[in-house]
Amino acid sequence: MARPRRPEDLAAQLTETIAPRAKSLIITVYGDAVLPHGGSLWLGSLIELMGLFGMSERIVRTSVFRLCKDDWLTNTQIGRRSFYRVTESGKERFAAAERRIYAPLAREWDRGWDLLMVPPNALDAETRDALRRELTWQGFGAASATVYAHPNCDEAAMHRSLAELGVADRIVHMKASLDRAEGFGALRDLVRGCWDIDQLEHDYAAFLDHFRPVWAAVDAAEAPDPAACFVLRTLMIHDFRRILLRDPMLPPDLLPADWPGQESRMLTRNLYRRLAGPSEAFLMQAATTANGPLPDAQPAFHGRFGGLETIAAG
Repeated sequence: MARPRRPEDLAAQLTETIAPRAKSLIITVYGDAVLPHGGSLWLGSLIELMGLFGMSERIVRTSVFRLCKDDWLTNTQIGRRSFYRVTESGKERFAAAERRIYAPLAREWDRGWDLLMVPPNALDAETRDALRRELTWQGFGAASATVYAHPNCDEAAMHRSLAELGVADRIVHMKASLDRAEGFGALRDLVRGCWDIDQLEHDYAAFLDHFRPVWAAVDAAEAPDPAACFVLRTLMIHDFRRILLRDPMLPPDLLPADWPGQESRMLTRNLYRRLAGPSEAFLMQAATTANGPLPDAQPAFHGRFGGLETIAAG
């Protein structure tokens, strides 16, 4: 049997394969790693962390400037040092994503649907396109040009997006339930018309191909390198987030057989639990705030994926 590769080698390989963009990766680092520790970081620490992914200082500085313009981060200058903290708007967006990314495996569907109806000529073309992009990233599917559907949406995130786009008073939100009298055949056909199920399935399969070798490598390593663990944890959540936030989380009855989405979540949960300890130790040593070292992680961090306290179990 071939010996598993070292976590350090896989970290370098996956950084090249996934090739994340700096701005998006910084969002992942803040949401996954920095926010549980208070949400603030010295720019010098961020530059060092991003250097692990091959990002230059210039790219990091440009990216945080843009993230400030987009109201994700805000800058505080203390002497010659800059510190970047998550804004209130950024916290709300991170909270919406966190509810989906770190949810436990168990998930039930009550056969309810959220429908958003856009009256004809209610929006100009630019606003309509912005609404479509935002709803797509929340997992909504377009049942028609004026109707969006979701089987289990995050209502708080949906209402916040409508308010931010200034269209809350022009969109009709309705609840519907599935009538099973005719079975699932027609609904399956509708689902394939609303969502790109084939692309989601392909992306989840690629995710499994990327990170199953990581599980084997980390599981075989007696003491995996903490910096490599931080890189692998970040890349995994980054890649998983990119797919998951487009996934409407349809119930099994409406999905193809052997759907890889649940396997991807299970792998992410198990690998995150294994990587959390060494990656957190690295982060606490590497990162600095305006008040010194990072504060301890908030209790909610340890509840991710149903509980990180089970790391050592089994």
